[in-house]
Amino acid sequence: MKGKMLLAGVALGAMMFAVPAAAEEVTLQIGFENSISEPIGQALEKWQQLVEEQGDGSLKLELYPDSQLGSKNELIDGMTLGEPYITLADGAFYADYGVPDFGIVFGPFLFDNWDQCWTLIESDWYADMCSQLEDKGLKIVASNWKYGERHTLTTKKVETVDDLAGLKIRVPGNQIQSIGFDVLGATSTGMDLGDVYTALQQKTIDGAENPLATLYGRKLHEVAKYLILDGHVLNFTTWVMSADMFNSLTPEQQELLVSTGEEAGLYNNDLVDESNEEYLQMMVDEGVEVVDPSEEVLAGFKEKAQAFYEKGDTFGWSDGLYDTVRAAMGAE
Repeated sequence: MKGKMLLAGVALGAMMFAVPAAAEEVTLQIGFENSISEPIGQALEKWQQLVEEQGDGSLKLELYPDSQLGSKNELIDGMTLGEPYITLADGAFYADYGVPDFGIVFGPFLFDNWDQCWTLIESDWYADMCSQLEDKGLKIVASNWKYGERHTLTTKKVETVDDLAGLKIRVPGNQIQSIGFDVLGATSTGMDLGDVYTALQQKTIDGAENPLATLYGRKLHEVAKYLILDGHVLNFTTWVMSADMFNSLTPEQQELLVSTGEEAGLYNNDLVDESNEEYLQMMVDEGVEVVDPSEEVLAGFKEKAQAFYEKGDTFGWSDGLYDTVRAAMGAE
């Protein structure tokens, strides 16, 4: 009897002092269209560093700038098959992947200021959008990253919204951004960012839109010399991955990925704010003519943009979505 008790005690002690199994090592590949020199590229290096410093080594991030892993759509399609990718994407893409209401966040002139963006991502409405997207197989890891104010760079001078009439403007390949520019009078052309320089050079398009860091980082100002600071979208962006892949991580790995992603987002936002004037000055120094429109001119853009929000049926939006989102962002 004593022998059995002793054996039981030994077994219990072994259970109590067993060393937990080490987490399986996971490498996530972050693919993105931007160059590593842009603020977003520098902030990704910060994210990679934070994961290395704060983790136990079981989670690693690898960076692939300049579309080295493929286009945004190719990466998102890969995620739905469980590939270990993370990429930068926005509500306009999520609308195309089965959550139509999400697309409104990329509507032209929706936000009046950045505070409204940050209020929105903390709202119940936004949490519901993320949940619906997760049901489609995609998990948003971080939403607090500024991509920047999107402006329009063209080969012909644009001073008012009427000057966009007939111009072919490159937009990312999704319905929201295409129609968002069509309502302003332009002819939108969906195209991967990596193809834009050549398209401008060959005059198959007349312009492109993006934040200053991206316009300069892709050297588009070398082949399009007119910039209007219309700020048609205040573009906060998100990092997204396969929901199945995220759920396969340990709770500790999940928490590390999310917390460091948000910390790197704050770092990114500081870089974006600091770099805007620098990029603008470099573009001017390199021969770009800049139009800084008056409030009256911008009012013309905003008036035309309202037609976008009347196309809810086209996008499959919920009834009253525009008013719902404006309330969620704290707009008056």
